[in-house]
Amino acid sequence: MGFALSSMTVTSTAFESRGAIPRRHTGEGEDVSPPLAWSGAPDGTRSFAVICHDPDAPLVKPGTYGFVHWVLYDVPGSATGLAEGAGDGTSGVNDSGKSGYSGPMPPEGHGPHHYFYWVLALDRELGLQPGLTMWDFLEKAEPSILGMNRIVGVYQR
Repeated sequence: MGFALSSMTVTSTAFESRGAIPRRHTGEGEDVSPPLAWSGAPDGTRSFAVICHDPDAPLVKPGTYGFVHWVLYDVPGSATGLAEGAGDGTSGVNDSGKSGYSGPMPPEGHGPHHYFYWVLALDRELGLQPGLTMWDFLEKAEPSILGMNRIVGVYQR
């Protein structure tokens, strides 16, 4: 799979790009997803997906690496963001084996981890069943991706 960044922008009122993620949005805090906003979606966008991935996690599985904290798809194409704790759309399963958001909680003393909050613009609502992993979702979504971008937050314990 090959993906390239588009001109979409992704922001959060909870943290700046490359800034510290507030404890509230982590596994040590209230574990609620941060608010996200996006703009500049490509023409023809009919739905969005959101993925949070920590590539710094010391986990390697066949064909994958890091830790997936959130998979959300079939967010309406009219959306320009998600409110804090929102789950508008269909939830996939994260690497904790749970549906919904599972906030940052890297191993103690492991140093800073980078959390990529990806927003993908799709040319249709996929109508996929709930509970897909990130990799299963991306396999099904790839032909429909019109654009994507991310905001990166940092957290350490």
